[in-house]
Amino acid sequence: MNHSEQRTVLVSGASIAGPALAHWLDHYGFRVTVVEKASAVRGGGYAVDIRGTARDAVDRMGLLDRLRAAHVDTRRLTFVDTEGEVIGVVRPEDLTGGEQGQDLEVRRGDLADALYGAVRDRVEFLFDDSIATLRDDGDRVDVTFVHAGPRTFDLVIGADGLHSHTRGLVLGPEEPYHRYLGYTFAGFTLPNDLGLSHEGVTWNAPGRAAVLYAHEPADRMHGFLTFARETPPFDAFRDPGAQRDLVAATFPERTWHIPRLVDALRSADDLFFDVVSQIHLPTWSRGRVALAGDAAHATSFLSGQGSSVSLVGAYVLAGELATHADHTDAFAAYERIMRPFAERNQALAGPGGTFVAPRTREMLDARNRVLRAGVGEGAELPGDEGRAAHSALRLPEYRPAG
Repeated sequence: MNHSEQRTVLVSGASIAGPALAHWLDHYGFRVTVVEKASAVRGGGYAVDIRGTARDAVDRMGLLDRLRAAHVDTRRLTFVDTEGEVIGVVRPEDLTGGEQGQDLEVRRGDLADALYGAVRDRVEFLFDDSIATLRDDGDRVDVTFVHAGPRTFDLVIGADGLHSHTRGLVLGPEEPYHRYLGYTFAGFTLPNDLGLSHEGVTWNAPGRAAVLYAHEPADRMHGFLTFARETPPFDAFRDPGAQRDLVAATFPERTWHIPRLVDALRSADDLFFDVVSQIHLPTWSRGRVALAGDAAHATSFLSGQGSSVSLVGAYVLAGELATHADHTDAFAAYERIMRPFAERNQALAGPGGTFVAPRTREMLDARNRVLRAGVGEGAELPGDEGRAAHSALRLPEYRPAG
């Protein structure tokens, strides 16, 4: 009998970390329920990267071939000045630290679909619902839901993102753990009438970046407007109109494709607005409740590693639960293994806005000098640092006692 027999686990969140964790918990014999506030797994969206240790994790899930088929293959990144003149062109791997031919770049929705498809017939999913209350009595966790009837679980895992509701119920308000990196962004889709394919183009002014990014389908592309801001725009979070007004006012230029992006922002039905932030917690668990993915250790999109670290963490958390009879020991081992890896990847999101959005004129000029020098002439690009972080953990081998 292995340690997981008969144990029930509620996982909150069905984006990346949640379904990945459900897969591994089910693999080890846990009885798993996943609750998700959306009505279905969210499809589409911008591309995310799976690199280094995370690639090994999806290989062990048996998803490597499917994700290879979904690879969108971004081939170049072009940087332009405020008038749209080209400054330099680089391969994505030069900035991300990825390995050409080894990394996977897939739409976030394709990754979520693959993870969900791997477990949907074996794991219970409660869509259109969320946790209302948690009561950990030491021997079990009593849960009430917004819609479903009350249930009892042995363990609860919050895998519900940067602004985790589960974390709030257990550890309190987000503010003490939320490390704002000084940027706000808006993402949306718009018609691809520029002929862009498998590439991204970035416009910069000090502290601001406008990005056009195209993969498949060929008739659509993604727009991103990112800008430095000293304090988070909390007053805009629940007001899409205020979000659109704030971003539009921050990009008044009539040059390059800025007007096109602002117009698309105004009319987009898929606007995603948020701050560039990380989560830094003193502990990733309390009692019978633990956190996974961005809820535990959000790295921010400036790191490019959110999905990868989430996939690795799901593998480790499930493996430790399967090989420890006591959940307290399992949670401690999970955090001991994962925290250094998560923190190393968090460090990839530098305080200066990295290559994507240098904060000051001096930083931007220095970045542009590197681009103009050319990758083949000794230019210092951030790839090496990223490559080391992406592979800084070797996946443990878990063999639960039978």
